[in-house]
Amino acid sequence: MLRVPTVTVNGIELYYERAGTGPHLLVVNGSGATLRTSAPLIEVFTRRFDVVAHDQRGLGRTQVVEGPYSMGDYAADALGLLDAVGWPSCRVVGVSFGGMVAQELAVTAPERVERLALLCTSPGGEGGSSFPLHKLTAMDPAQRAAISRQLLDARFTPDWLDEHPEDRALTELMARRSPEDEPEIVRYGMAMQLEARRHHDAWDRLERITCPTFVGAGRFDGIAPLCNAEAMAGRIRGASLHVYEGGHAFFVQDARALPDVLGFLES
Repeated sequence: MLRVPTVTVNGIELYYERAGTGPHLLVVNGSGATLRTSAPLIEVFTRRFDVVAHDQRGLGRTQVVEGPYSMGDYAADALGLLDAVGWPSCRVVGVSFGGMVAQELAVTAPERVERLALLCTSPGGEGGSSFPLHKLTAMDPAQRAAISRQLLDARFTPDWLDEHPEDRALTELMARRSPEDEPEIVRYGMAMQLEARRHHDAWDRLERITCPTFVGAGRFDGIAPLCNAEAMAGRIRGASLHVYEGGHAFFVQDARALPDVLGFLES
């Protein structure tokens, strides 16, 4: 990333980065993710877009403020960032938790979103919620790791991972992001994010989304099941559903996924 400023948004110091050239694109990260941990994925978008991405409240280099946080807070932070960089509207891609924020943003201010890509995420309500990740925090690390592997991809049994070294490498990469290794203040920010995630429900408001929308899902996703994506795509007027051979990280598992997302956002 080329520029590394902070900006005061909704009373907090929000850290963001901007890089690339092309159409304006806001990238919204998933649960516990920061600009540092998501850099490889964000870099893919900077090759074709003028990208703005930020550490969400309580995470990374953005200020940790007293909770609770709401999905509305996260969406308002994103909209405030767009104001700060002078973008009346832009394309938006949200990954997992970021897809929930992107939904909240798009139903709150549909005029600000030109094209919307929702990846491995859920609408909440009657459209179905993603797996309650907050329940994993009370488990011991070994139990949490075992459950997390199959949530990441329902095929990820020990036998499968023995036969698929690339998938084993993916699980090992994800396992390195252990909350026990983080300072207390970081764990607090992550807990507040999971609490906001637990209450996400945009289902009854999805019809407010008016822009072209790409809904991407992994066939074996245990966190955001395919049925949730199907419901969401059916609820958003004119949305298209794209199913890939992978789990919650289908965009790195199926070589078709990222080109499809990039092509849609460029259209």
